[in-house]
Amino acid sequence: MNPILRLVLKLLSSPKINMQEDYEKVRKVQAILARSPKNKYKFLDRAIYSTEDGHEIPVRVFYPEEKRSDEVILFFHGGGWVLGGIDTYTKDCIKMADRTGRVILSVDYRKAPENPFPAGFEDCYRVTEVLFNNLNLIGVDDYRKVTLMGNSAGANLAAVVSMRLRDEGKIVPHKQILVNPVTYWYHQEDAPFLSVDLYGQDYGLTRKKMQEYMDMYEPDIEKRKNPYISPLMAKDFTNQPKTLLISSEFDLLRDEGEAYGRELKAAGNEVRIFRANGTVHNYLYAPIQNEIVDQTYDLIHKYLDDQLEGSEKNRKQSETST
Repeated sequence: MNPILRLVLKLLSSPKINMQEDYEKVRKVQAILARSPKNKYKFLDRAIYSTEDGHEIPVRVFYPEEKRSDEVILFFHGGGWVLGGIDTYTKDCIKMADRTGRVILSVDYRKAPENPFPAGFEDCYRVTEVLFNNLNLIGVDDYRKVTLMGNSAGANLAAVVSMRLRDEGKIVPHKQILVNPVTYWYHQEDAPFLSVDLYGQDYGLTRKKMQEYMDMYEPDIEKRKNPYISPLMAKDFTNQPKTLLISSEFDLLRDEGEAYGRELKAAGNEVRIFRANGTVHNYLYAPIQNEIVDQTYDLIHKYLDDQLEGSEKNRKQSETST
């Protein structure tokens, strides 16, 4: 790993940062960094109403410079269910739209701690359900043209939305893309996944931060075992979308994410698991552009275009790293 990047990560991993006390300050910093002239990209702001209490769920629609498909991506952003939003992920969604040639719908779900579980989950579920039942709203004629995608906590939300749709006998997405997903409820040193111990400090996302995010999202430790918070705790992994799961080598969530992919695959789902070597958590949405980011977007584009098929030998080689 680049020594300068290693130093930056160590600084970002400082134990002096307490998310439960500082999350509002972090949100303000994110808002400042996210500022950009709106005339530099084409977007449309919309809202879907919740049946729960009638609140609006903002959805921002991003159009690619060159549209190469009539498919759309429904995107749930990361941030530990606490940080992030439509504005902070705008640049990333622009990049996603242009790199995939597809329209991106970014959901601004409610955040913890003001709105703990299941608020954000309910918002993501509501948007997905409405769009799948009203495809004309997004200009497609087949639910299979809608792919769910998320990173980190957003990947968790994508996974559990797909699971709940299956549980309730509703339309299940045809495809989902999970980048560095949270799939388990426990992230201390004695967690059952080696990556939590190996990379739980000094790599940006730390065990301490994960604990703080979890404390804000669902304060009750026993309730975190709910499969709609920790999808690895599910008893049934069948009838889930075709899945592209991308993990990072130096990410404490690496092993639990890959374990979830293996559970899906063992249950008969079509799953492709790729590990991005030399990367840390959230590398795909970091401000630094490098070769591995380009390779990952190429991978996503090929997956969406159903071009990842190849010989069994090539498949075995490619699905260990990227």
